[in-house]
Amino acid sequence: MNSATNTSTPVTPALPAAPAVIRPNDRVAYSAIIDRAPLTLPPGVRMIVWPVVNVEEWDIDRPMPRRLSAPPGGGEPVPDIATWTWHEYGMRVGIWRIMDVMHKHGIKPTMALNAKVCETRPRVAQAALDAGWEFMAHCYEQMAIHKIEDQRAMIEKTIQVLTDFTGRRPTGWLGPGRGQTYETLEHLTQAGFKWFGDWVLDDQPCQVQTRNGPIVSIPYSTELNDIGIMLTSHQDSDAMYTRVRDTFDQMYMESAQQVRVLAFGVHPYISGVAHRIKYFDAMLKYMKEQPGVAFWNGEQIYDWYEAATAAGRP
Repeated sequence: MNSATNTSTPVTPALPAAPAVIRPNDRVAYSAIIDRAPLTLPPGVRMIVWPVVNVEEWDIDRPMPRRLSAPPGGGEPVPDIATWTWHEYGMRVGIWRIMDVMHKHGIKPTMALNAKVCETRPRVAQAALDAGWEFMAHCYEQMAIHKIEDQRAMIEKTIQVLTDFTGRRPTGWLGPGRGQTYETLEHLTQAGFKWFGDWVLDDQPCQVQTRNGPIVSIPYSTELNDIGIMLTSHQDSDAMYTRVRDTFDQMYMESAQQVRVLAFGVHPYISGVAHRIKYFDAMLKYMKEQPGVAFWNGEQIYDWYEAATAAGRP
């Protein structure tokens, strides 16, 4: 442990006067977690788990966002009907397994939702709404944000579709593939978003500066995500359970001294398949059995963090 600790609240740097681009290190001050004053959680809580279920809309008239296997001869075939049907399995079968497991453990996760799903798969979106899941804006449909010509228009369309469907304006954002351009955070704050999950630089939330005022980064995860574990690395069916358990054990130990947020991300067409769902069930069961663990959605984490840091904020 560093003996020269600084327990003051990290000060977000002032933005340069008129830079051509605003880089992430211009937006948030460096802060070593061992130097921070401990954050206060509600009585009986010592660690936060943020469960995220990603539900996406894939356009068959574009190259697929990812593939299960490469096509013969390489290239990016359009239409890629084989890959599209793989994703569609998640909408028809996998999502209902994940919903059953979440209900079994009394967990209401955050759903990172492409807004277009409300139009094309309203059965899925309505079931999540009825179950009390949080709707986090996840673009209108799944594509690289760098390829979207008008981000502001896309963001406003996403907000409008989700608001019309749920009756409530979304407060949080996750970019497809956690993607951002240098201008994305300005667009999000202009549209009224309070928090986002694209950055994976910490185990605690942090305040991020934009030209429209601050926004809060809630730590998401690439390491505890079924895309990286199951698709990129092609690991065994229990690999995510093992990795989440090992991560949880370490962070749970550390949380005795300083709050930790463990986030994980799953997709219906990956974790919702028959040979993985029992390990997803076991993963949630393991964490639920430990005392002092709160399963919160993004807005709950945001509200707690804002209250916990308000007194020490410049």
